[in-house]
Amino acid sequence: MRNIEVRRFCTLINEATHRNLLPIPHRSLPEPRGQDLDFITVAHSHVINSHWEKLHPLCPLLTPFRLKHLLLNLQNDHVLSLKLSQWLLRHHPSTHTLETLSLLLHTLAKHRQFKTIQTILTKILSSHPPHTLFHSLLHSYPLCNASPLVFDALFKTLAHTSKFRSATLIYTLMKQYGFSLTVESCNAFLSSLLRLRRADIALSFYREMRRSYLSPNVYTLNMVVRAHCMLGEVQKGFEIFQKMGDMGLSPTVVSFNTLISGYCNKGLFGLALKVKSSMGDSGVQANVVTFNTLINGFCKERKLHEANRVFNEMKVANVAPNVVTYNTLLHGYGEVGDSEMGGRVYEEMVRNGVKADILTYNALILGLCKEGKTKKAAGFVKELDKENLVPNASTFSALITGQCVRNNSERAFLVYRSMVRSGCNPNEHTFQMLISAFCKNEDFDGAVQVLRDMLGRLMSPDSSTLSELYHGLGRCGKSQLALSLCSEMEARRLLPDGFDKKLLVTHPETETSR
Repeated sequence: MRNIEVRRFCTLINEATHRNLLPIPHRSLPEPRGQDLDFITVAHSHVINSHWEKLHPLCPLLTPFRLKHLLLNLQNDHVLSLKLSQWLLRHHPSTHTLETLSLLLHTLAKHRQFKTIQTILTKILSSHPPHTLFHSLLHSYPLCNASPLVFDALFKTLAHTSKFRSATLIYTLMKQYGFSLTVESCNAFLSSLLRLRRADIALSFYREMRRSYLSPNVYTLNMVVRAHCMLGEVQKGFEIFQKMGDMGLSPTVVSFNTLISGYCNKGLFGLALKVKSSMGDSGVQANVVTFNTLINGFCKERKLHEANRVFNEMKVANVAPNVVTYNTLLHGYGEVGDSEMGGRVYEEMVRNGVKADILTYNALILGLCKEGKTKKAAGFVKELDKENLVPNASTFSALITGQCVRNNSERAFLVYRSMVRSGCNPNEHTFQMLISAFCKNEDFDGAVQVLRDMLGRLMSPDSSTLSELYHGLGRCGKSQLALSLCSEMEARRLLPDGFDKKLLVTHPETETSR
């Protein structure tokens, strides 16, 4: 599906590129005469003198034709044009049409009022398709002797609101009529695509930028590096990074951090550290994000010793750790069940005046629960109230882990019930822990109840957890129940991959009776 979207994007752009430029349509506006001219003259006088109360009785006679001429007369004064339009939208909204709003946008574009333009465009786009608005702007373009930046602003607004299909359509229309994008708008589009995890289309668009002789800036290339890293193409990201100098651009701290993150995600920590070491040679100082990225990478791989070394280097470099730094380390120690080291990190965090959040407490609770220290974990749960923090799904999951470690399936189930009552949604891992805990205590009725809850949320356990339950049911003479559950899961397409239901045909209790 994604490859189809990339091909569609490339096809649209290629068609626009190889098509001859279309002439900009010209629609003349007749000069006002008689009553129209008198009305416009009077209304114009009221506007420039800010006699808004005198405009009220005139508004029923304010036709689109008259309003267009009034706006054209005011196009050299964007402040008054905007005041008039806002006054009309507030008191007589029906007087404005898409054509009159287009004239206002042209006036604002000529005076480079892009923030105001974006606000107005967002409102218009909520009720008009982008291509309709584009053509309205296009037809009034010659009339206003306007700036092509109004089309760029339309594209940029669509990019900021993550409407990349509409933005692509506007770009193709712009190319057909010979309008170019600014690099800032291209960057907004790239940023939007990366937020949507569409690194593939972002790279296609960058290639189109280069074909159109649009010069990228360092922000553009940072996003191109990030796109390659998102696709796992870190070497290609590094090649773009190296080309920055050849293009007359200097890498920023974001450039280095993006590459370091890419290497960490691939587990290439040696290269990540090498990039970090090269920052000084480029006159760039490592910041808190640089160190946090490395610490997070090491913690994910459970390399806590290396993470702690980077943490110490951070302090030597006089870069103050923030809540993200401490939470990352605490989560790392929590995952390996090292509550002692987690406690030391937390104490340092408190000493340094860094305020703990729910992630801090969840990490501490998880570390204690993995060691079965449920009473100490409960102490931190009580602290949540004092700090006005609300337990979330991760908090409950950690507490369930603690009870499972202690083989206390009944208490684990009570915590699970509290979790559901609190509106928190258990994930697959939580359900699997509970099923496994019940199986270890040979409480297979409890395990089946949890499984049914899990199926009710359209989740299924992994193959090993399901096998553990089904073999347990077989041992206690409940093979028929196991077969029934298996058929139900198969019918609902929730049977996990790799689970062999043929294993249920031979029942352990039957073999024992022989």
